[in-house]
This record gives sequence, C-alpha cells and structure tokens, in this order.
Amino acid sequence: MEIGLNAVFITGVLQIIAIDLLLGGDNAVVIALACRNLPPEQRKKGIFWGVFGAIFLRIVLIFFALHLLMLPYVKIIGGLLLLWIGIKLLQPDRPDHSNIVSGQCLWSAIKTIIVADAVMSIDNIIAVSAAAHGHMALVIFGIAVSIPIIIWGSQIILKLLERFPIIVYLGGGLLGWIGGQMLITDPALASLSNDLPSYSKYISAMIGAVLVVAWGYALACKAQRSEEKNTDG
Repeated sequence: MEIGLNAVFITGVLQIIAIDLLLGGDNAVVIALACRNLPPEQRKKGIFWGVFGAIFLRIVLIFFALHLLMLPYVKIIGGLLLLWIGIKLLQPDRPDHSNIVSGQCLWSAIKTIIVADAVMSIDNIIAVSAAAHGHMALVIFGIAVSIPIIIWGSQIILKLLERFPIIVYLGGGLLGWIGGQMLITDPALASLSNDLPSYSKYISAMIGAVLVVAWGYALACKAQRSEEKNTDG
C-alpha cells in the first residue's frame, strides 16, 4: 500500500514538473516587459514582489480548484479544458505580449505582473490541480518548482521547445492523458466507473493523449499549409 502511494506521489511530482516546464515558461517574458522601464535599483524589487504576489495568488486559486474538483461535473469540465489546452499547445502561434504595459513605478509593475500571471496561468492551475490528485503537498511542490522556472529558465525552455518539437507533443500528450483521467473519475460518473474494470482510467487517459496529439498535429499541419498557400499567393 505504501509503495502504491509513493508511486502515485512520484508520478504526480514528475507530471507537475513537466507541466511547469511546458506552461510556465511564458511568464518570465511578462515579468521582463512589466519591469523594463523601472530604474535599475527597483527592477529586482519589482521582480521579487511581482513573482511573490503572483505565486501567492496562484496557491490560493489552486487551493480552491482542488476543492472544486470534488464537486460533480467539475472534473468533466476540467478534463475537456485540459484536452483543449493540450491541442492549443501544439499550435504554432506564440502568445502575444503586445498588450503588456510596462510599469512606470514599482507598484504599477508589481500589479501588472500579478494580474497578467493570474490570467495566463489558468491552464497551469487546472493542470497542476489535476496532477496533484487532491494532495496539497504536491501543489506546494509544483509551485516551488515553478518559481525558478518562471524567473530563470523560461528562455532556455522556449529555445529547447523550438529546437526539439517532440517535447511539445509529449507535453500535449501528457495534458491529454491527465484530461482523460479527469473525465472518467468525475464524482458524477462514480456509479458508471464502479462497473468498469480497474484499468479503464488508463484507457480513458490513453484515448485523451492520442486525441490531443492527433487533433493538435492535424490542426498544426492545416495551419502550416494555409500559411504556405498565403505566402505563395
């Protein structure tokens, strides 16, 4: 029993790290843009308090998300959202940061970082909450991992993703896997899932992973063909 619990915990830790690597990299760009007009002596303060406020708000949101996942139909909605997020992750378009306004004072920059991070991290919050399986310790660990990723690692990660596209597809498959598990473990489907074999959640997870990768790849290829057609035209 203890071995099983350890396996679940380790799997959750690895999933949260992967989610943070894939979905947390863009936040550092927002931090840089929000603090770019601050005096040099205030930039470090802006980054520190902006990240501190953003992380605190994210913990609060994930805390509520964990409790919401216990309600009927919420996991179904969350699972469908994760499938959509996974498909969106595989598309070639990059997030647009043109609407991020640089703060002219320290408080303005901090506020910009917190608000932008809250808006941009909805996908991260849903994915981490699902991967944590109700364990707040896993959530705290995921947040702790995300801090250095957001501050230091995002640009390196973005370059790796561009150089090795397979990482993106693995990440999309992971989100599809978690989303598929969420769908079948919703409390509203408890009576149905009790009649299914124990391995049914893995089948549902595999279907979710294959669906995300196949659909996302098809849409990406379609977008690329359309772009090439417009270029030739």
